[in-house]
Amino acid sequence: MNSDDLRLFARIVKAGSISRAALETGVDQSTLSRRLAALEGELGTRLLHRSGRGVQPTERGETLLEYAESIGRLLDEAGSVMQHGGGRGPSQLHIAAQPTIASLLFAPLARLLKEHYPDSRLRFVEALADQLLDKLASGDVDLALIYLPEQGVVQADVLLSEGLRLVLPAAHRLAGEAAPVSALRDIPLILPSTHHGLRMLVESLAARHGFAPRIAVELDGSIALIKRMVAEGCGGTLLPEAAVRDEIAAGVLRSCRLSDPEVSRQVGLVLARNRVVPDGLWAIVRLIKDEVARLVESGEWPDARLERG
Repeated sequence: MNSDDLRLFARIVKAGSISRAALETGVDQSTLSRRLAALEGELGTRLLHRSGRGVQPTERGETLLEYAESIGRLLDEAGSVMQHGGGRGPSQLHIAAQPTIASLLFAPLARLLKEHYPDSRLRFVEALADQLLDKLASGDVDLALIYLPEQGVVQADVLLSEGLRLVLPAAHRLAGEAAPVSALRDIPLILPSTHHGLRMLVESLAARHGFAPRIAVELDGSIALIKRMVAEGCGGTLLPEAAVRDEIAAGVLRSCRLSDPEVSRQVGLVLARNRVVPDGLWAIVRLIKDEVARLVESGEWPDARLERG
């Protein structure tokens, strides 16, 4: 089995028939059939269902197709890196982040990267943590900035720690700049479902203080929708100050710093796995770190503390 065989297999599946794949690739049909049969013989399994209407991958064929497409992407990336070297940066760069991080970082980072790498095509992706981890594992993005889970299962370069605040409707009875963690016991909360980091953090925090959180609504939507539901009196939530400062200034929401103990999350930079490193990636990582440091030190990233490593 070699990369050419895998590319041909993927082309046959995409074309839907061996005859159509032969026309698209310029390889005669008998050669394609022979190489496909040799591949099936080497692997000891049937890869395609054949019929008068064409071919469809078997269950094992679907599995091999994933590998074939992944290897094809790696080879394409390797060729791109070799062709676009010389310090000009990558031909394309895909950066992802969770919504609050993206709202703070993407605009200044885009400006900075275009100054240094005007020929690079930039793509920014905003998504929830589990979606970003899937994209990193599949190689769909080059790097991501995420709130690190408490379990520490993600290998990351830790950039900063950011405080979490209890966010409430503007007219809520709870007064003061700070509220103890134990106050969460009596507040109905609007949180993502259990597979998201914030929900897991709240569950763990409550367990350490001897109570179970009151979940009013599970919402796996945007932060904007969570804030709207809080403002409408559906419950409270936990968010960083940066996510709610505009609503607080407008008098729509209020927030309390959590104390006894203070609650924070770490922001980390995570690189994609199983892919060729884009040209100049380490210099780009350095630019991102410098921009994060500037945002924290200038106060544009509120309630954040740099992690010096």
